[in-house]
Amino acid sequence: MNDAAPAPTPAPAPSPRSRARVRAPELIGKGGWLNTGGDELTLAGLRGKIVVLDFWTFCCINCLHVLDELRELEEKHRDTLVIVGVHSPKFVHEAEHQAVVDAVERYEVHHPVLDDPELATWKQYAVRAWPTLVVIDPEGYVVAQHAGEGHANALRTLVEELEAEHEAKGTLRRGDGPYVPPEPVATDLRFPGKAVVLPEGNLLVSDTTRHQLVELAADGETVVRRIGGEGVFREPQGLALLPDGTVVVADTVHHALQRFDPATGEVERIAGTGRQWWQGSPTSGPALDVDLSSPWDVAWWRGKVWIAMAGVHQIWTYDPASGTVEVAAGTTNEGLVDGPGAEAWFAQPSGLAATEDRLWIADSETSALRYVDTDGHVHTAVGTGLFDFGHRDGAAEQALLQHPLGVTALPDGSVAVSDTYNHALRRYDPATGEVTTLATDLREPSDAVLVGGDIVVVESARHRLTRLRLPEEAVRVEAVAHRTKREATDVAPGAFRLDVVFQAPTGQKLDERYGPSTRLLVSSTPPELLLSGEGTGTDLFRDLELNPDLTEGVLHVSAMAASCDDDPANEYPACHVHQQDWGVPVRITGDGASRLPLILAGLDA
Repeated sequence: MNDAAPAPTPAPAPSPRSRARVRAPELIGKGGWLNTGGDELTLAGLRGKIVVLDFWTFCCINCLHVLDELRELEEKHRDTLVIVGVHSPKFVHEAEHQAVVDAVERYEVHHPVLDDPELATWKQYAVRAWPTLVVIDPEGYVVAQHAGEGHANALRTLVEELEAEHEAKGTLRRGDGPYVPPEPVATDLRFPGKAVVLPEGNLLVSDTTRHQLVELAADGETVVRRIGGEGVFREPQGLALLPDGTVVVADTVHHALQRFDPATGEVERIAGTGRQWWQGSPTSGPALDVDLSSPWDVAWWRGKVWIAMAGVHQIWTYDPASGTVEVAAGTTNEGLVDGPGAEAWFAQPSGLAATEDRLWIADSETSALRYVDTDGHVHTAVGTGLFDFGHRDGAAEQALLQHPLGVTALPDGSVAVSDTYNHALRRYDPATGEVTTLATDLREPSDAVLVGGDIVVVESARHRLTRLRLPEEAVRVEAVAHRTKREATDVAPGAFRLDVVFQAPTGQKLDERYGPSTRLLVSSTPPELLLSGEGTGTDLFRDLELNPDLTEGVLHVSAMAASCDDDPANEYPACHVHQQDWGVPVRITGDGASRLPLILAGLDA
């Protein structure tokens, strides 16, 4: 007689999802690999693992949001999942290898990163937008692609399905991944973001990567004290001194404003819920009840705290008297459009400075210096749009910046611009309309403050403050102009169909309870590229007419779709917003395509 217990009946293997079998192209990049201990990774070497490719660039706020979304997934599935960042630059500075090394540390990227300065892998995977996520199964086939942010739930579901499917097939390999952390570096500051001068003359600095504030003596070097840490702040950036002597902190990754009292050392949250704002969320109300999105800088102007809300391309205000927040300018569409605040477009506003009659704004993604006047209208002083940048002095209408993150009001009515990706401090004089260069050979300057007759610059990538004497005359530099270089799509003139392809992720459906759950906004640069079809609608397709008299341009497309968990038994299903902006360079040619498909989310490859 056999005393052994009968073997359990094996559970049926999960049914494989129906997918096109497309072999994933190999990963290539001239800049090489980071966070691998010097090893070069290949997809063949990763066989047996689920691989998620994250196509990102470090200037992009949506890409930074996706890094945060991936952290929980990365930790939960560490023995089966390998996330690989593919750094695909937009700006010239982002193609510098050391800049990528700095960004990987600055934003605490804890997975391997391929530095692809020439966009070789980007082209292999036909990527069109930052960020884009591509999922590769353990056998080396592409199974899904998602553009934009907000896909954490869909990715979680897909990874769990792939684990079960390939565990049953015997093609899943468990164990440690290839990530090797770099050696830590000892410095007093680590990628500082912004600074403010306290009433007694000391300097308060947001020490971004270490999630704290650091008070320095007036010399800008001696550490007086450290405030906070990861449990209190999360990548803090902007600082604003209030009339009562307290400091408002833009707690960027916590999506909140906090108030720090230098006298007592106390920190309290004054705005934001800790959750990221999504389309459809309230845009005004009690400050502690309204979601914010990556506040990057703050300034005290006209009795309120003004907020550079980089995550949604807007300017908000916080009123300490009423304890409320509201939108002051911006539509959430990304671009450069002036006019009344409610109609203006921004692109990652990241620096603020107040004068009596203007709130100056460093609008980073348009490489622009802009301002809001006392009537709430938005104006552009320097800059032309999302794709033109460089280092060129002279008349404001032809001067160029490169992704500025800070702006500082100077005593004579001019402003200094922390021209971050040009490693320079620039000056714009409204009286003359001229742009000049105050200093070069800085390293990613992100802010500057006045101390006596000097200007103290936050050199973020040198982890220090640098004191400069304000010169009486600026130094001119040789002009350099750039345009973002991406492969143009050949399109035919005349009738043209734009299709944004969206399929709700597994287990979800479009949310139609309160009306249309999708939105599509189309515009162009130059505006005359589109003879018809521009504007906003609720369908994810649009019939356009392209101007046959032009040879090139850019189609700007912004799409949003809302989906909810499809479970009839759940009275309160969780809902998810999927959104993405594209800037698609096009070339008008007789044999070009008459249809452009763009993948928003949830589509199996």
